[in-house]
Amino acid sequence: MGTIVSASEAVGKIADGAIITVSSSSALGCPDSVLKAIGERFDQEQHPQNLTMIHPIAAGDMYGVKGIDHIAKDGLLSTVLAGSYPSGSSNLPMPEIWKMVVENRVTAYNVPSGILFDMHREAAARRPGVITKVGLKTFVDPEREGCAMNDRAAGAPIVRRVEFDGDTWLHFPNIYPDVCILRATTADERGNLTYEHEGAYLGGLEQAIAVRNNGGLVIAQVERVTAAGSLRPHDVRVPGHLVDYVVVDEDQKQTCETPYDPAISGQVMRPWSSFELAEHGIEKVIARRAAMELRGGMTANLGFGISAMVPRILLEEGHPDAVTWAIEQGAVGGMPLTGFAFGCASNADGYVPSPQQFIYFQGAGFDMSFLSFLEVDVEGNVNVSKLGKKPYLTAGCGGFVDITAHARKIVFSGWFEAGAQMEMDATGIRVRAPGKFTKMVDQVEHVTFSGERAREQGQEVLYITERCVMRLDDKGLIATEIMPGIDPERDIVGASEGRVRVAENAVTMSTKLLANAPMGWTP
Repeated sequence: MGTIVSASEAVGKIADGAIITVSSSSALGCPDSVLKAIGERFDQEQHPQNLTMIHPIAAGDMYGVKGIDHIAKDGLLSTVLAGSYPSGSSNLPMPEIWKMVVENRVTAYNVPSGILFDMHREAAARRPGVITKVGLKTFVDPEREGCAMNDRAAGAPIVRRVEFDGDTWLHFPNIYPDVCILRATTADERGNLTYEHEGAYLGGLEQAIAVRNNGGLVIAQVERVTAAGSLRPHDVRVPGHLVDYVVVDEDQKQTCETPYDPAISGQVMRPWSSFELAEHGIEKVIARRAAMELRGGMTANLGFGISAMVPRILLEEGHPDAVTWAIEQGAVGGMPLTGFAFGCASNADGYVPSPQQFIYFQGAGFDMSFLSFLEVDVEGNVNVSKLGKKPYLTAGCGGFVDITAHARKIVFSGWFEAGAQMEMDATGIRVRAPGKFTKMVDQVEHVTFSGERAREQGQEVLYITERCVMRLDDKGLIATEIMPGIDPERDIVGASEGRVRVAENAVTMSTKLLANAPMGWTP
């Protein structure tokens, strides 16, 4: 049970060709010391070789926690199945893992995070793999890319369409992991793990069970070790009988650029006045219009980008806890954080393990989802997962496909054009010079969300931009609300090259959205 060893001793037990599953979400919960030790062992010994890595959510970031980049080496890394990958600014160097992907040096897949967690449960219980409708008619579907990120992956399919009980499903056959690497805060001498300084539980328990049930090796990185019997049983999230080795890293960060914040792990509650409001500007106006879809008592999911500002809108309006937020890393309630701390929340009501959170998302138990977009096409398809010119500007799909698969209502937010010169005052938003290109395209580069599937299921879909609110109907995108100051024919129809129609009964949005003061939202 949980023998305490150095990182180098632990990774010395990893065999060539091993399939390794890693619990992490960017820097949140990342067992970075163990991943670093794998890379160092390979540099010294040329072993282990030809590893397959499974990352339900990204391991590492571009801002100081290397994560998967420690092992992005030819000969060491053979295959990656990841819900997301490290992403960041175009001003930063491309991560090594992305170089391997785009240069076809690794077999790389982008698999929805929820499906990857499902795959662990199926492998653990020795059921016949994941059968799901999540991802139908998106890039996940083998009729499109089948999750493949490059030619090597396209030549080794991991998903197929099957007919079952008179309906079409996607089937992901089992992948049985040999090694699990996870992170917690404290281990006792028996290897029992608690997460008191962590901002999320993520999926470590399910990943450890999948490995243990298949005779594999479980390595836990922790901040500290305590005496056997000193942990409260109810606080133990991964019991010691599942853990083989414990590696201590006293300096592990809580999340990206945050050594430790007790509000992230729910040990203190911050006054609402301590949170920064959204900066006044056009993106705040977009987030305000999105917030108008909310009513008190709702539960809403939240994604990265402009959508992450919506809770700050309710904060400014004086109703910070009128809506319960649920994010894929597991926090429920409170105030979801932005920037480097996205994926965490302060003042949370509770923390749900990510695999259970994704069950909730896939079954659409929430009222609506607020997400962002990179581009939208005439069919209402949305791309957030692939940019051919600079791939690392997006992390991949993450939980986006799981969340949107059956959601009753989805509110996408983003810019209508890229690089347009805009002007805003209390009376309106005006386009002073057109952008480099429109985000409203004939066909998106990657179908992360299927407009066709949304119409089949009767999902309500909105696309909110700085110029208009569009809705998805049988003919495609139609602008039903126009931002004050916008010329519909020039700035919407013309700028989209006719891809967006303007409804005959389109209305002008309220100038309250533009004011540098609360707009008067009430639950």
